[in-house]
This record gives sequence, structure tokens and C-alpha cells, in this order.
Amino acid sequence: MQQPSNLSDTSEMVAPLIAGIAVAAAAYAGRYSIRAWQAFKARPPTARIRRFYEGGFQPTMTRREAALILGVRESTPAEKIKEAHRRVMVANHPDAGGSHFLASKINEAKDVMLRKNKGGSGSAF
Repeated sequence: MQQPSNLSDTSEMVAPLIAGIAVAAAAYAGRYSIRAWQAFKARPPTARIRRFYEGGFQPTMTRREAALILGVRESTPAEKIKEAHRRVMVANHPDAGGSHFLASKINEAKDVMLRKNKGGSGSAF
């Protein structure tokens, strides 16, 4: 008279269940990875981080230097120059903790780009 061994029957049924759960988890992880990769490839290209002019200043400001200070091209229209001047000036205004020297150079750059030459170097410094 043998008694049925419930413990061995249970372990025989649990092993395939655990294996099935592991396969399902791997399939879902693979599916998620593929979708994430496709979404990553389909995203629009991001704009590069704009770097500002890091060099020293020339004795007489040129259009090239003025364009570098304002972050525009030399052939930029006046409207864009004024917009760039405002953006750079807001970041460097003396009332907001910026330097008076930098503010005068930014203003001089705008004047050079808009061809408003006042004689001399144009800078207060």
C-alpha cells in the first residue's frame, strides 16, 4: 500500500510553471526593449547646446566678433540681431548681477551689427 507523495507531484507541477513565467517575463522585457529602441530612433534630433563666445575682446570690434558675442551670423537681419541682443543682455544685465563691462560690449556688438558706429571704440571701457 503506497501512499501518494503530494510533495513530489507538487514540485513536478511548479517547475514548468516557474519556467513559463520566466519565459513570459523575458518576452515582455524583449518587447519593451524593442519598442523603447524604436521610439528612441524615431525621436526628432535635438538642437545642439549653444556655446557663447569665450575669447577675449579685440581693441576695435569687428563684425565677426560682434556676431560671435551675440550668437548670430554676420548676415543676420536687423530684427534677429535685436532679438539676440535682448536675449544676451537679459542674461548679463548689470541690474541682474551682470558686469557693466560685458553689458557695454554687448551693446557695442549690437551697434556694430546694425552699423551704428559712433566713432572711437564704442565701449565705455
